[in-house]
Amino acid sequence: MIKLFTVGFTKKSAKEFFGLLKAAGINKILDVRRNNVSQLAAFAKGEDLKYFARELIDAGYEHDKNLAPPQDLLKRYRDKEVSWREYEVKYIETLNRRNVLTTINFAELDGSCLLCSEHEPNMCHRRLLAEYLRDAHGDIEIIHLIR
Repeated sequence: MIKLFTVGFTKKSAKEFFGLLKAAGINKILDVRRNNVSQLAAFAKGEDLKYFARELIDAGYEHDKNLAPPQDLLKRYRDKEVSWREYEVKYIETLNRRNVLTTINFAELDGSCLLCSEHEPNMCHRRLLAEYLRDAHGDIEIIHLIR
């Protein structure tokens, strides 16, 4: 059974964030954001996060934009041009079109944590991605890290 974690960094201090990851025993942060260098990301900016992951919790870090939603879809959702349900469908269509299942090494997913910014997973692409991977593989337990 693969354990796949998810986490969002907003509404968490660095201490809370890395404490959650350490307590879960994650071995790699898989960053699924489109933009990992935003000033709003604070401790979760790409190069900083890579360093903190290694130094604080002895974990790897990988940024994969191929797993992020397209910029135009994000904008249309934020502008309320598409509903959450439409967003879900279009994001999954994007994953299919990108053939992401051929690029995922499922053996390396165990102990990994999908990262994005949303605090809660319910309306976040990291949950959709985790479920998509579980549905494709079948033997994945999804654990959402929330304080």
